[in-house]
Amino acid sequence: MRIIGGKYKGRRIDPPPGLKARPTTDFARESLFNILENRINFEESRVLDLFAGTGSISFEFSSRGAKEIHLVEQNPKHISGIKRIIRDSGFENIRAIHIDVRTYLKICKVKYDIVFADPPYDLPWLEEIPDLVSLSGIIEKDGFLILEHPRKIEFSGHNLFFEHRNYGGVNFSFFRLQEI
Repeated sequence: MRIIGGKYKGRRIDPPPGLKARPTTDFARESLFNILENRINFEESRVLDLFAGTGSISFEFSSRGAKEIHLVEQNPKHISGIKRIIRDSGFENIRAIHIDVRTYLKICKVKYDIVFADPPYDLPWLEEIPDLVSLSGIIEKDGFLILEHPRKIEFSGHNLFFEHRNYGGVNFSFFRLQEI
């Protein structure tokens, strides 16, 4: 895995062997961050990475100068690997949180400009994520959610949906999160 852009562009990140995560492909990450560069000021953004897996999205946001990044991962092996990478690579603006996503959404008091969620594609409640995030109240007024999901799930009819991008087998749906 490598960082695509920003301060740490080209840096290889080696997650621990045997992880069960499905990292977002380099092509999809690069395309997503090209979109974001035209929409946000990274240096003023507070980011939440749900279902962090390998942490690749958080590392990309950090490399591009995001003000603060919180990543949430419940798998102990994954969170241990992420914390090692943060420590060894000197990512100072990332805080790794070992907790279940639904629990975090219930207790979180921080407001974020961007929430990125990359759940396991077979997660039984994947389609509930836009509503769970919206109802949690963690999104800033002009913030949004980016949900990575499999091709078979369609969100265009959701009342908070505003955009969809497809990069091979990787799909991103964007949601503006206002009151439901």
